[in-house]
Amino acid sequence: MSYLNQNPLPQLQPLTASLDFQEAKKRLSGVLKETKLIYSPVFSQEFCNEVYIKPENLQITGSFKIRGAYNKIAKLTLKQKQDGLIASSAGNHAQGVAYAAKELGVEATIVMPNTAPLVKVEATKSYGANVVLWGDCYDEAYAKACQLQKKYGYTFIHPFDDLDVIEGQGTLALEILEELPDADCLLVPIGGGGLISGIAAAAKAINPNIKIIGVEPEGAKAMKVSVDCNKLTHLDSVHTIADGVAVQKPGDLTFPIIQDLVDEIITVSDLDIMEAFILLLEKHKLVGENSGVLSLAGLKKIQETYKKVVCIVSGGNIDVLTISSQVNRGLVSRGRTFCFTVALPDKPGELLKVSEILTRLNGNVIKLDHNQFKNLDRFMEVELEVTVETNGHQHINQITTELNKAGYNILKVY
Repeated sequence: MSYLNQNPLPQLQPLTASLDFQEAKKRLSGVLKETKLIYSPVFSQEFCNEVYIKPENLQITGSFKIRGAYNKIAKLTLKQKQDGLIASSAGNHAQGVAYAAKELGVEATIVMPNTAPLVKVEATKSYGANVVLWGDCYDEAYAKACQLQKKYGYTFIHPFDDLDVIEGQGTLALEILEELPDADCLLVPIGGGGLISGIAAAAKAINPNIKIIGVEPEGAKAMKVSVDCNKLTHLDSVHTIADGVAVQKPGDLTFPIIQDLVDEIITVSDLDIMEAFILLLEKHKLVGENSGVLSLAGLKKIQETYKKVVCIVSGGNIDVLTISSQVNRGLVSRGRTFCFTVALPDKPGELLKVSEILTRLNGNVIKLDHNQFKNLDRFMEVELEVTVETNGHQHINQITTELNKAGYNILKVY
């Protein structure tokens, strides 16, 4: 746990003073979709807070990134627009730049890492942008974009380290506090830091006492490491299912803003992210991408209780195959699916005994494999693999206990 704003940087004040969030809000009027706060009974009950969701996954282009991208491009000079635009992105900024460029009549080239989800690549192309695939992470795509910018004289639209982009992202805080002026705490995903910088600056200007908490994946915690070391730090590598925030080095501008205005940065595991994904999908019928649900995953890590907490679900651009994988892994992590193997004597009635125990305990069998040939001595034993729909980890423990009591030594697969 890191409390960050104990030593504000003296050079920061002119930086944040130049941001005009109200003007940015006017500039974005008619461009954005309205994403009203959603009260969440399930997250509130589970985490002992009054939890609200800001569903930017429902935003045009599927994420908050349209705010900063459009604000930046709209403020460019005619010459900067005529030079054409270039940006680097894992996906959401790409779509924001591509959409804004199309609306404002500007040519755009986007460099995306080879690991970018196909749904984000295709969506970016659909807005008319030229897409270049390069590298295995955002930082490698960024380096390529810088090369192209230098070669062709494009105007660079940075995804987070730009005051106009930060200004656009901060409009989120204005909307939240107009709806919920007595909010106690905002949970915000962190990648390069543009979103949380804008939100923190705008929110603290309205209510200096509001708490801003950033959330990063454990496998890509470049901002937390930088803050803890009190200097910008470049991670050797990043590894997380939250591809949208897989940044090795935070921004030069965002880092001091976060040091000054963000109260705490917490980290969450990929398992935490999967659990948040499945809860949001099942209970609210909302699809959030992995980086988009970081704030919800962070609810289990904060110390606050009985407070009004707003979680920014920053995006929902996720492909169907990833959704399928996330659902399956999320069900396992929450104890909703249980798979085990057991060696049975190869004689009539043994399968029925196992089935009766599962039926008595309301375990719904969804897959069963009765394999006589898996063991060396198939005439003595057969291996039974069972996948059961369950109601949580306590239910799994109950099933395991009852099978053990009946003399069955089971091996948990997942």
